[in-house]
Amino acid sequence: MNKINLKSYTLEELENFVHQMGQPSYRAKQIYKWIYRGQTDFEKMTDLPKSFIKELEDVAFISSLKIYKKYASDDGTIKYVFALDDKNIIEGVKMKYSFGTTACISSQVGCAMGCAFCASTQDGLVRNLAWWEMADEVLAMEKDLQEKVSRVVVMGSGEPLLNYKELIKFLRILNSPLAFNISYRRITVSTCGIVPYIISLADENIPVTLAISLHAPNDAIRNRLMPINKTYPISQLLDAARYYIMKTKRRITFEYILILGVNDTKECAYELCTLLKSLLCHVNLIPFNPVEGKEFKRSDDAKVREFEQILLENNISATVRRETGVDINAACGQLRRSLLER
Repeated sequence: MNKINLKSYTLEELENFVHQMGQPSYRAKQIYKWIYRGQTDFEKMTDLPKSFIKELEDVAFISSLKIYKKYASDDGTIKYVFALDDKNIIEGVKMKYSFGTTACISSQVGCAMGCAFCASTQDGLVRNLAWWEMADEVLAMEKDLQEKVSRVVVMGSGEPLLNYKELIKFLRILNSPLAFNISYRRITVSTCGIVPYIISLADENIPVTLAISLHAPNDAIRNRLMPINKTYPISQLLDAARYYIMKTKRRITFEYILILGVNDTKECAYELCTLLKSLLCHVNLIPFNPVEGKEFKRSDDAKVREFEQILLENNISATVRRETGVDINAACGQLRRSLLER
């Protein structure tokens, strides 16, 4: 008989499961709390009856995501390569800040979006992750670090909004007092701009921070960098962003990777100011992290600071992202690809 992985159950499904075993529904909450404390051993669930534990061991188990590789940076960043049950591998990153520990997690194995500057998309999309596999990334980091994660960014490999149903389940688990108990305001979801799902997310009443990968001030440059722009051009994307701001009352972050000679000129900076004028937003400027096999080069520091200064002088909130994990290839997809090639 195949045993059931209880980690893949929602609380409601777990309540039905324990009911079928002749147990009161509150047993489900007890098990649920243990799962999200990182416990996988029924014997150590001290508030469960011994007889029930024995029954559980016969029919169920609680999976645990395996850490396949782990790389520690000099700056405290840790890059994880996780092995899934089907032998696929995904990446996650732990980042330490003054305000706590942030987990950057993947939402898909690989990515189908084809962005010209990204390592994650080079081998295409393999499959979506289930909501509980995304949760398992956070649990695995917490167990390894022996500390709680206080913020989560869904910004690793994959396009989260193309795994929409599982993403929504995952966000609700992050927020649940019985699970991670993380405020929605401490959760960020990144997207390259899937307009219909940005609108759907706005209507979910889940006020997470939305980070939109923009990377260009006009359609000509964005078409070159991001194929999705040919389906949802910048005008449609900004309309969806305005709708999200209106519904959630949250400021949007625009991610902007600076690539030498492509989108880092003063003209691009001024054009971006015009584009984002009067929009409740913040621009996160990211110096390009070179990817093997890609033609692009990194903007020099002076150009990055000049670009930032132009935005600030035109009343566009902007910062240059602090670089972490450069010495361990912490950019999304780089480690996974190098391991697959081996």
